[in-house]
Amino acid sequence: MTYTEYGSPDTLQLTEQPTPKLGPGAVLIAVERAAVNPVDWKLMAGGLDALLDAVFPVIPGWDVSGVVEAVGPDVPEFSPGDRVSSYARKDVVHGGTYAERVAVPAASVARVPEGVSFDEAAGLPLAGLTALRSLETLRLSGDDTLLIHGASGGVGHLAAQLASVSGARVLGTASERNHEKLRALGVEPLTYGEGLEERVRDLAPQGVTAVADFAGGVLEQTLAVLAEGGRHVSIADPAVEEHGGRWVWVRPDGPKLGELLAKVADGSLSVEIDRHFPLEQAAEAMTHNQSGAGSGKIIIDVTE
Repeated sequence: MTYTEYGSPDTLQLTEQPTPKLGPGAVLIAVERAAVNPVDWKLMAGGLDALLDAVFPVIPGWDVSGVVEAVGPDVPEFSPGDRVSSYARKDVVHGGTYAERVAVPAASVARVPEGVSFDEAAGLPLAGLTALRSLETLRLSGDDTLLIHGASGGVGHLAAQLASVSGARVLGTASERNHEKLRALGVEPLTYGEGLEERVRDLAPQGVTAVADFAGGVLEQTLAVLAEGGRHVSIADPAVEEHGGRWVWVRPDGPKLGELLAKVADGSLSVEIDRHFPLEQAAEAMTHNQSGAGSGKIIIDVTE
């Protein structure tokens, strides 16, 4: 699926493109699944043009799972036939994962353990690595009380699970229909929106020691409930850096992705899947993601 200029999802077209070239240190993946992330349609709209060059036609997509078809020179760690997953972001927006094949630097690739589905392995990379990097930046311990803005979303539900393992107390915002989902993850749910500061103070009168913002537009609320000396990060609002926080932009990292996949394999981390779309319906998959109506990852099945 490709687009030839910035625009809306309905400009995506199913086209024939050359098989990606396979350079030194790279892996050619026969794609089984890709996952849709908000960054896909934001890139398509030109929203990140100031940060990343685009070479048209662009194949969107940064999440992938599949089977190694070939390896470039000096890639001893992978072989054809390996089941793999990757956060396949590159320096230039061009050859993405909404395709039958994608070439990815080996350093961004991880093996998929037995018992982990291609759906889970495609839905995990960007969201899981974003959650992990955010929590590593916060350096949580059992003494912390963490507030997660957007705790039931693609990144938030993974961060909630990872944070609970640290021993931290976890509060999370979500719509009321997702409160039971959060309770099942060990999170104390809160309804977002007006009055959030008071609801947080009811549960944590001294404030929270850490905040992870996966929603955006909540900086004022974060600062209102953050205890003195607290830490905060955001993946959606660079303005946090003007107030002592960190703006997190996740990096491709095969070894860390492997650690997350191992957690999925042993049952300590779950990846929620919302629904599937065939490759030719990628525009509908993006539109569904834009609507925010789903719960969990939206998967593109390239084999359909």
